[in-house]
Amino acid sequence: MRSGFKSGFVTIVGRPNVGKSTLMNHLIGQKISITSRKPQTTRNIIRTVYTDEEAQLVFVDTPGVQKARNKLGEYMMRSVRGAMAGVDVILFVVEADSIPGDRDKDIGAKLSKTDIPKILVINKIDKVKREDLAKAVMSYEALGDFKAVIPVSAKQNTNVTEIIKVVKEYLPEGEMFFDEDTITDQPMKQIASEIIREKALRNLGQEIPHGIAVAIDRMEYDDKKDMYHIDAQIICERESHKGIIIGKGGSMLKKIGSQARADMEELTEAKVDLKTYVKVRKDWRDSDILLKNYGYDKKDL
Repeated sequence: MRSGFKSGFVTIVGRPNVGKSTLMNHLIGQKISITSRKPQTTRNIIRTVYTDEEAQLVFVDTPGVQKARNKLGEYMMRSVRGAMAGVDVILFVVEADSIPGDRDKDIGAKLSKTDIPKILVINKIDKVKREDLAKAVMSYEALGDFKAVIPVSAKQNTNVTEIIKVVKEYLPEGEMFFDEDTITDQPMKQIASEIIREKALRNLGQEIPHGIAVAIDRMEYDDKKDMYHIDAQIICERESHKGIIIGKGGSMLKKIGSQARADMEELTEAKVDLKTYVKVRKDWRDSDILLKNYGYDKKDL
């Protein structure tokens, strides 16, 4: 082990849509966790790895904390609770352009019960004036005992590196958990399915995205052509939703697939042959079997 080298796990928590996934992507310098303005964008625990000469930080992105309304919601909230246990540092992300709401207070109450070092990250400072930021800092600081308060703009990548600097202070000395060139422990299949779901979230209306999942049926690499062949199904809960996802003459499905393919090719640095189709599975969010089939397995928590 290198003398003085530090390593540890850093969980990112907060209510939905405060910018946790955008923040994590900027922390590691690459897009791994999908983003959108819709709730439930992040459903699974996503781990990414930042490594430099001084430390290795394993960031754990979690679903936004909210009330569970179905078995998928229960799965998501169990994953948050699991991610807050046994880590070295917790980042509590809030918004500069809001005041603490009930969910923020609930999270603060949960965090107050742990001795794990907590850092308050006030995101979206690009949306407020300096005097309003000061008010936000005071109101959110009252929610708990924080080792530091760091104002950032994840969207504009402002002051994000300060988080790395401060987190290092609270990490123990230790060996690397991953090779220094690792950026995530997520299987490529899962990343591919999430990329497709992100494009669906961004292109579809407000209601449908809550009821969709993406499953990869085939993912094969052709080394002769330097190309991935990917077959993916988008699962929805109603026949009427299926028609909307496909779009007139297949236009929406083509748009989702085209955007997803571009991101996959950038990530893999290879050509991607992506085929997508839509299936209806009524009430899949309340089916233990279907949840497991679509990548939301309790044993992985």
